[in-house]
Amino acid sequence: MINKRKPGRVAKKYSQAARLLNLIRILESRRGTTVLELVEECQVTRRTVYRDLQTIIDTGYPLVSERQVDGQVLYSFISGFSRMPPITFSLEELMTLYLCRGQLEFLQGTPFQDDLEAIFSRIHSNLPPRSVAHLERIAEASVPRFHGFKDYSKQHQLLIDLRQALLQQRRCQISYRPAQRQLQHYVIDPYTLLFFKNGLYIGGYAHKRNALRLFAVERIKAVELKNERFEVLEGYRVEMLTGSAFGLIDEGEAQQLELAFSSEVAHLVRERIWHPEQQIEECPDGSLILRFGATGDKEILAWLYSFIPHVQVLAPKSLGEKFTAGLQDGLVFQQQKKSAL
Repeated sequence: MINKRKPGRVAKKYSQAARLLNLIRILESRRGTTVLELVEECQVTRRTVYRDLQTIIDTGYPLVSERQVDGQVLYSFISGFSRMPPITFSLEELMTLYLCRGQLEFLQGTPFQDDLEAIFSRIHSNLPPRSVAHLERIAEASVPRFHGFKDYSKQHQLLIDLRQALLQQRRCQISYRPAQRQLQHYVIDPYTLLFFKNGLYIGGYAHKRNALRLFAVERIKAVELKNERFEVLEGYRVEMLTGSAFGLIDEGEAQQLELAFSSEVAHLVRERIWHPEQQIEECPDGSLILRFGATGDKEILAWLYSFIPHVQVLAPKSLGEKFTAGLQDGLVFQQQKKSAL
């Protein structure tokens, strides 16, 4: 039995490579196009178009999608990407990249780790094996031994959504559970992804609070991307998220700290910059006094306790009292545990 072909346009037969090149050419030439338009022009099925678009994304092209008022989704490349020159690195720059990768062990299980592996896979493909082994050896010597970091492996898809919201400046709703509190819902405009003490934080404008806020990623339980785009507040700087906080928690107006460190640990304090406006007073006995203005008692106290018994809070009085109370509470807890054994 002979199957007669239905009348209509004769389908083109592309190799996949030729089809992808044609699709990229179309996307480069327009500010946006729909799947239906691509189906018509490329003369393939919707399923093939969707598969090819995903292949283009996986290859590394900056393809974005945006839903219009009428419900149609427009696909386009980020403006100007095609004019970007090829990126090359010197051996010294590659060494720096490897050293930085060693500091990001806490990203295991996140899409950022997947991206890092893809980047270094491309680097490896363009380097002699001997050079790769040499760089890997140098990087291994610099990997820090973290004392506890957060596990984001169960939030892989959530982080993919947050990454899209950041890249495309899309408003989103998050379900957030603060420490020891009930689940809350926020509509936010995500501005910044922060890395702090082996943890990830999203900073942006929280509509519920009408203010800039920071959200710990491990406490975000769900993310819903909205169709609305947002504009970053004029004059925004990342410092606006933390104010005068010693760490991340801004607890109001800064207070002037005056901290004494004994000679046993003075060299450790002296070797680092703890605050951009710090002042150090050297004492005849080898001790020193460190002065700076900051807020965030909890983070300051946690830092000070790491220097026990070689630190004393001279000012302000309220911080000194909290410091002493914390030491006393620790002794009481220790005694209670000993009694229970």
